[in-house]
Amino acid sequence: MFGHERSITQIKYNREGDLLFSVAKDTVTNVWYSVNGERLGTYNGHTGAVWCVDCDWDTKNVLTGSADNSCRLWDCETGKQLALLNTNSAVRTCGFDFSGNIIMFSTDKQMGYQCFLNFFDLRDPQQIGDNQPYLTVPCSDHKITSAVWGPLGEFVIAGHENGEINQFSAKSGEILKKAKEHTKQINDIQTSVDLTMFISASKDNTAKLFDSTSLDHIKTFKTERPVNSAAISPIMDHVVMGGGQEAMEVTTTSTRIGKFEARFFHAAYEEEFGRVKGHFGPINCVAFHPDGKSYSSGGEDGYVRIHYFDPQYFDFELEA
Repeated sequence: MFGHERSITQIKYNREGDLLFSVAKDTVTNVWYSVNGERLGTYNGHTGAVWCVDCDWDTKNVLTGSADNSCRLWDCETGKQLALLNTNSAVRTCGFDFSGNIIMFSTDKQMGYQCFLNFFDLRDPQQIGDNQPYLTVPCSDHKITSAVWGPLGEFVIAGHENGEINQFSAKSGEILKKAKEHTKQINDIQTSVDLTMFISASKDNTAKLFDSTSLDHIKTFKTERPVNSAAISPIMDHVVMGGGQEAMEVTTTSTRIGKFEARFFHAAYEEEFGRVKGHFGPINCVAFHPDGKSYSSGGEDGYVRIHYFDPQYFDFELEA
């Protein structure tokens, strides 16, 4: 699916999986029918690269965060902009909690401003009107590079540029738990379908599986290049990882050495069992369809690809 001029930054399915949202470094937010790759429409309004996108539980609203120093709320069906939240620096991550009432987004540490994690309650129009979050958490040390809501919307799991993972309470803003298993920046965090686990993808060439509540480290999946994104299958014990070298080093190597395949690992045995080629450049984001029968990836080449699994995939058993 080609609907972006520049590299893809994030893709996100809605809960039913009939829609796929994609954002890129080119100001446009696209929404596609995942079944046939037809473009349903665009959300126009941002004036900078769009870093993140999320859709609420019942596919009513869409949230996007951009380098134009704003986080925007859209009506999913009509594409109308419902709210504009201005910030002092670029918005790097955003997300709805499962009720769809509370949103969080984090801003970058740049231009003399530090990184903040902001929480808004959408049921209170005054917060939106005055652009006053009910909770702002400063992260002075290391900026947040990826964040997702934990189970029951009680806390946000945030990955930082130094490899730390923290749980921030959505009520008080305090840090509930910390983990430091990665040595370099965390590029992506995605939860399992029941929110009990999450997988973190890092620049230190690994992806790791954690318990959402206790932050216990469960598994490690090793590769020989930075991992940009990783996702957990909703029906199988599988994870998919996408990565490649840094985008700026790509021109110096052939695509064969660049290793731009999506890679499949068994979640229990930590063994790699498959690769899928396709992109002309590093893969920036991967996502499983909520029914587990397909997955999609977005790349530095500006394409989003949807792959359907063969019947053999569902009978596949790894010989231990």
